[in-house]
Amino acid sequence: MGAAIVLGLVIVIVVVLLVLTLSVRLVQQYQRGIVFRFGRVLEGVRQPGLQLIIPVADRMVRVSMQTTVIGVPPQGAITRDNVTLTVDAVVYYRVVDPVKALVNVHDYPSAVLQVAQTALRSVIGRADLDTVLGDRERVNAELKSVIDAPTEKPWGLLIERVEVKDVSLPEGMKRSMSRQAEAERERRARVIAADGEFQASRRLADASRAMAATPGAYQLRLLQTVVDVAAEKNSTLVMPFPVELLRFFDQMAGRAPAPGAPAATEAPDLGPVAEAVAAAAEPVDRDREAPQG
Repeated sequence: MGAAIVLGLVIVIVVVLLVLTLSVRLVQQYQRGIVFRFGRVLEGVRQPGLQLIIPVADRMVRVSMQTTVIGVPPQGAITRDNVTLTVDAVVYYRVVDPVKALVNVHDYPSAVLQVAQTALRSVIGRADLDTVLGDRERVNAELKSVIDAPTEKPWGLLIERVEVKDVSLPEGMKRSMSRQAEAERERRARVIAADGEFQASRRLADASRAMAATPGAYQLRLLQTVVDVAAEKNSTLVMPFPVELLRFFDQMAGRAPAPGAPAATEAPDLGPVAEAVAAAAEPVDRDREAPQG
């Protein structure tokens, strides 16, 4: 009698443990549990922790709420300006409604991948080459909106981010773009050089007008140029005798007479060479002078 009672207790304990094992489910912090009772979804999503279900009648499916990253394989596409490209991308998404993700779509990761491939080819086909290469933010935003439209409300998925990883161009197009960039750089260099010459010419014109007001400035500039050229010491410098210096000597000789001598009414004789140089510096058109009286 006592052995039968002990055996019965053991059987009851085993049955209870078996029922608890079949009834208790553990839901992780990053998961949500969806309970199907005889094939129908129960209202309410099971939160993280220990959850009890009815054995045999209930079945729990855990859905991860973490952000999932999928890589879109390289897709061949033709841009709006008829350039063939090979583009690949990466998609970041997560589940926001686990019931819709399980009930409305079968194998939602694969479905998101197929939608991303189709959207990538469609968006690249509507953009030109310069937009794809230079305005990635616009392309990424358009990709996100196109992929998010059929997946958020019907499937319970949220597309967090879409980025174009790489754009492969044909070799001929790469060479053409290289030549275009080189021509653009050469054009900029020529424009900059022409602008520099224009600014330099304006500064030289200003300097010429400033020197014209002071005749001695020409002589000082000439002497400075001689100093700069003589610093090289690798050439022979032939310097013409300045006419301004002859005029200076002429004026000084005419203004300062010798002591004790009467004031001179005419400039002293500087010699035939000085007179020839002065005559060449200040030519007089005698033929145009009208006869007097």
